[in-house]
Amino acid sequence: MDRLMIMGLSAAVGLLSSQALAQELVHQFRNPSFGGPPFNSSHLLSIAEIDRPDPPQDTTTSFDANTSQADLFVRQLESRILSRLSSDITDAIFGEDAEPSGEFAFDDTRISFDTLLDGSVIVSIEDQTTGGVTTIEVPGFLSAPTQ
Repeated sequence: MDRLMIMGLSAAVGLLSSQALAQELVHQFRNPSFGGPPFNSSHLLSIAEIDRPDPPQDTTTSFDANTSQADLFVRQLESRILSRLSSDITDAIFGEDAEPSGEFAFDDTRISFDTLLDGSVIVSIEDQTTGGVTTIEVPGFLSAPTQ
């Protein structure tokens, strides 16, 4: 019985001493952006760069060292002409003297538009080489002229 009493007493002392050693848990951020140690920044940045996939390369607008000044000029001129054409089409659809319907064609592209009774406008852009059609519906409250 003495042996059982000693084991029970040692178990009680062990439990009481473990409570005395316990302390409050405190959360600490690892990311330096949120107040963590500033020395973690390079490590976290390198992990993020490893996990991130490479962005896709856009070959239509990228210029390399072999691009001549003439090629750059042609690309910029084409861009300006298309921008002006886009502006003219937008004015024809939504401008002061807007028509209820119409059609524009250049190269292999055909753009047609129709104004519906509710004021909304349907714009269709057709690529005649591929047969692909893109349709855009502009709600009536956006296409209504402002006074």
